[in-house]
Amino acid sequence: MQRFEILTKTQVEKIHETTLRIMEQVGLDFGHPPAVEVLKKGGAKVDGQRVFFTPGLVMKQIKKAPAEFTLNARNPEHNVLIGGRNTVFAPGYGAPFVTDLEYGRRKATLKDFENFVKLTGASPNQDLLSGTVVEPTDISPGIRHARMLYASVKYSDKCFMGSTMGARAASECFQMAAIIFGSQAEFASRPVIFGIAGALTPLKYDARMLEAIMEYAAAAQPLVVSSLAIAGATGPVTLAGNLALQNAEVLAGIVLAQLVREGTPVIFGGVSTNAEMRNGTLSIGSPEMAINTAATAQLARYYKLPVRSGGAVCDAKSLDTQAPYESMMSLLMARLSGINFILHSAGILESYNCMSYEKFIIDDEMCGMVKRIKRGYDVKPDTLAFDIIKDVGPGGHFLDKDHTLEHFRTELYQPQLSNRDDFFSWQESGSPQNIETAHKKYKEILETYEAPELPADVDKDLLKFIEKLNE
Repeated sequence: MQRFEILTKTQVEKIHETTLRIMEQVGLDFGHPPAVEVLKKGGAKVDGQRVFFTPGLVMKQIKKAPAEFTLNARNPEHNVLIGGRNTVFAPGYGAPFVTDLEYGRRKATLKDFENFVKLTGASPNQDLLSGTVVEPTDISPGIRHARMLYASVKYSDKCFMGSTMGARAASECFQMAAIIFGSQAEFASRPVIFGIAGALTPLKYDARMLEAIMEYAAAAQPLVVSSLAIAGATGPVTLAGNLALQNAEVLAGIVLAQLVREGTPVIFGGVSTNAEMRNGTLSIGSPEMAINTAATAQLARYYKLPVRSGGAVCDAKSLDTQAPYESMMSLLMARLSGINFILHSAGILESYNCMSYEKFIIDDEMCGMVKRIKRGYDVKPDTLAFDIIKDVGPGGHFLDKDHTLEHFRTELYQPQLSNRDDFFSWQESGSPQNIETAHKKYKEILETYEAPELPADVDKDLLKFIEKLNE
C-alpha cells in the first residue's frame, strides 16, 4: 500500500535544516544536571542548563537507534513489531475522567482502568495496552504506576507500558517487569516494557522526563520521545515552524537516550497541533493535527526511525456527530501516512480529558476498518476471478458460488457494531442507535471477559512488591 506524503523532498530538507539551526543556535533547556552532564560529555555545548547541539552530534547519535524492534509480551502470540511498514494500535492515554451512557462523566477510578484493560484485551484491533489508559484518581500517586501495571498484566497478556514519572517510578516498573518475565536477566535481554517521555514545549525537558529517558535507556527498554507543540500557543502559529520546533524537541531527547546507551530503541513521537485561537484551548480534532501527523511520519522515515502519533482523537464533548468525523479523519491519516504506533486509537473525548466506554467500542470498529483498508488488494489469478466471471456471465449473480463462500470472510470486513440491515429490518429491531449498541456491547464484553492466567507465583510476588511500596 502506498503511503500518503504531504511534504515534498525539498520541504523535508528545509524543515530538517531549520531544526538543526534551532538546536545549534537556540538550544534547549534540560532541567536535570545529570542529563546536562551526559550531553556535555557527548559533545554538546552547555551554558547552565541550556544545551546546544551541533548538526554532527545530532546526526551521529540518531543513526544509532534501530529502525525497528520487537516489543515482547508475556504471551509471545501478542509480540508486536514496531517500525517498518507495520502499524500497531493502543487505546487512549492519560484521561482523568470517564463517561458512559449509564453514569455520565465522572473521575476515573482503578475499576475503570481495569475495565479498559479488559476491553483492550478482548479487542482484535487493539494490539497493545495503553499505559495510563485513564488516571485512577482513587489511588495514591505514589503507587498509582504500580497498581496500573499490575492491573495490565492481571487482566491481559498483551504488551504493556511503564511509568515515565521520574526515575523512581520507572525503576519500580522495571522491577515488576523482571518479576513478570522471570528474572532480571530475562527483563534485560529484550524489549518488554516501554514508556512515553514528552518535552515541555517550547524547547525544554523537565527533571521527571529526563530521569525517565535515562532510566529507560540504561535498562535497554524502548522509549517514545514525544512533543506536543501547540501552534499559536507553545509553538509558532505557522505549521512549518511548529513542525521544526517539534522536531528539535524530539531529536534532542533521542540524542540523550543514545548517549546514555547506544542502540536504545526509540519511537519518534509527534503529536503537535494547534490552539483554537478564539479561546486559546488545545484542539486535537483539527485538520492541522492530521496534517502534522502526515508530516511527522515523513520526518521519521527521513531519520529511519519508527514513528508514533495520535489516533481516533477529537475535541467533541459527547458522542455527537463531531466525535466520529474528527476521529476517523485523524485515525485514517495516521494509517495512510505510515505511522507505526497509533496511540489514542480508541475512547478519547474532550481533547484527551475523558475516556468514553461507548466511544472505545465505536473507535475500535473504526480501527478494524482502517486495518482492512491497509490490507488493500490481493491481486492474483484466484482473486481476479476471471473464470467465475466467465461462468456467471451477463445478468447472473455470485451469491451461491463456491468462490464467494471461500473468500467473503477474508475479503470483506465484517463489522461488529455497524448496522447494515435494510431500513425496515432496522426499524423492526427497535431502531437501535449506534451509541446504544456500543453501550450494550461494552457491557457484554466486561461480563463475559475471561482474563488470561497470570501464574500464581508471579501474582503473589507482584502483590508483595506493591505492598512494600506502601510501607
